[in-house]
Amino acid sequence: MEIQIGNRLAEVTLLNKNGNNIEIEIDGKIYKVDVCMFPNGQVSILNNGISYNATLVKSETGKHYRVGLNYSNYEVDMLDSQAKYMRMRKKNNLEKQADKIKAPMPCKIIKIYAEPGQQLQPDDIVLTIEAMKMQSNICVTEACTVSEIKCQTGDSVMADQVLVSLKFDNNEPANNQ
Repeated sequence: MEIQIGNRLAEVTLLNKNGNNIEIEIDGKIYKVDVCMFPNGQVSILNNGISYNATLVKSETGKHYRVGLNYSNYEVDMLDSQAKYMRMRKKNNLEKQADKIKAPMPCKIIKIYAEPGQQLQPDDIVLTIEAMKMQSNICVTEACTVSEIKCQTGDSVMADQVLVSLKFDNNEPANNQ
């Protein structure tokens, strides 16, 4: 999962947990720490013989925390796959439509609405995918024509796999992501 601390994004994976002993990977580096959490929000962390004491205030949603450590406060957000996907879609919608629609993450193709040769208008739905038990419609942002469908309903696809190729009427090459 991704964790956002202020403006910094970190990829965090829990590798092992045995009581208070936790092994985590943060941006490719492995840490073995002893963590003790108390009901009042106090957290004691022991890492490489150094002790850290922190306060942890959890939001009602459970995905946002305010962490106090060494007289500083940090805003921390847990970004699950859905949040990451929505951030990618928001970013991609600000850019020119790519000439290939790629899977944003590993997912299953639920329904394909377009077919080769079909002309599409902005906001037309091309296909519906399902990831993390959430279905999302994939739409185009510019007028275009479907040149090739490279998947079928029911397919499980990998992240960045090309699902649909598009052609633009103005013959300008699109953002080829």
